[in-house]
Amino acid sequence: MKATNHDNIGGVLNYLEENQARFLNDLCQYVRFPSVSAQSSHGPDMTACANWLVARCRRIGLEARLCLTAGHPVVLAKTPRSSRAKKPAYLVYGHYDVQPAEPFNLWKTDPFTPRIEGRSLFARGASDNKGQNLAHLNAVEAYLKTGTELPCDLTFVIEGEEEVGSRNLADFLKANRKELACEAVVISDTGMPGLKYPALTYALRGIIACEIIVHGPSRDLHSGIYGGTVDNPAMVLCQMLAQLRDKQGRINIPGFYNDVAKLSAYERKEAARLPMNAGEYRKFLGVPQLFGEKGFTFVEQRSARPTIEINGLTSGYQGEGSKTIIPAQASAKLTFRLVPRQNPAHVRKVILKRLEALCPPTVRLEVKAGHGGEAYLVSPESPLAQAGLRTLKKAFGHEPILLREGGSIPIVTQFQKILGAESLLLGLALPDDNAHSPNEKFSLDCYEKGMRMGALLWPELARIS
Repeated sequence: MKATNHDNIGGVLNYLEENQARFLNDLCQYVRFPSVSAQSSHGPDMTACANWLVARCRRIGLEARLCLTAGHPVVLAKTPRSSRAKKPAYLVYGHYDVQPAEPFNLWKTDPFTPRIEGRSLFARGASDNKGQNLAHLNAVEAYLKTGTELPCDLTFVIEGEEEVGSRNLADFLKANRKELACEAVVISDTGMPGLKYPALTYALRGIIACEIIVHGPSRDLHSGIYGGTVDNPAMVLCQMLAQLRDKQGRINIPGFYNDVAKLSAYERKEAARLPMNAGEYRKFLGVPQLFGEKGFTFVEQRSARPTIEINGLTSGYQGEGSKTIIPAQASAKLTFRLVPRQNPAHVRKVILKRLEALCPPTVRLEVKAGHGGEAYLVSPESPLAQAGLRTLKKAFGHEPILLREGGSIPIVTQFQKILGAESLLLGLALPDDNAHSPNEKFSLDCYEKGMRMGALLWPELARIS
């Protein structure tokens, strides 16, 4: 169906420009909520943040409601529907939950008190994902407040559990499948290399998380009296972990690389277009030397190859001074990033088999399964992707690039399976936004251009529907 009555796009863009100060104030209010989904103590903050979003949506003219789940609530908001003509329907996804802010001592200022420095807003959640999803809401506000007819019917789904694996959103999608039916899902929860390099993300890595616990003696033991007669759980765990990756950067788990597809020449050429070189990347990360799987560039290593990472390592005494013990147990939190075609169930199975083979009989192994999700891949030559690329060029004034994202958005594959909808990933985060790290920030230029992108997107998508 062709878009109609969007001749006032100039008025929409002017509205966005004239209201930048208020939009910044709204974002400052949004990031003040410590909506940390991983920590139960922030349950009331999660609800308060969700209610703020509902009120914000209603104020701009959306029909909005709070939808309860077994976990944190989902905010559902819809543009007013016209009875005169059927329009193509699209879903806009985002999340209002944020990562824990610890360690607090590494923040220059309080993580939930927004600080503006130059053209950046510093606060937890500013980039991931509050600034990005608010940019889309602001763009829709500009349509509604200027009386400009939207060429598409839009439904916003803003959840509160993305940072803990979207564990209840799939059930929400199934329960509301009919109401959420759409042509495609628009998501701004990824990134771009720079303001001159807007990007369409056409692939995401999947993820498997787990916790390994090695149990030894029934209690901490005096290392002088008992050392040498029992195996040390911390030592065993370190030895096990060291055997999960070889010196070439490859994961040392039989069967792990089954079904991993080779990168095409076209994909490698696109990856080479990224503006940063290996030396600049090393300096940006602050490491003496890069390390990764041999035979691949750093861009390919961080976005298109499977990885293993130790996210946390715990055992024994951590306080001041020394305490000469053999700890009763040791634990490690691991994540594995997966690439398209890898089957998470198969990968989880071979990981467990490898861990069991590495664990000696002197200790007891416990493995706790964490969240997981498949990798995602969509053709960058599809009409949906091409509409996104045209929009990026108009909004940012520069030729966009194609990007594989190293991170994971597990719910993207659920949109595909449950709603039958592909996702259009148009990220607004910059590499130095410190997502998941202390001093997270969001570029106000990206915020502004993201609103412009959100306004220009709907006529482009309406044309292909």
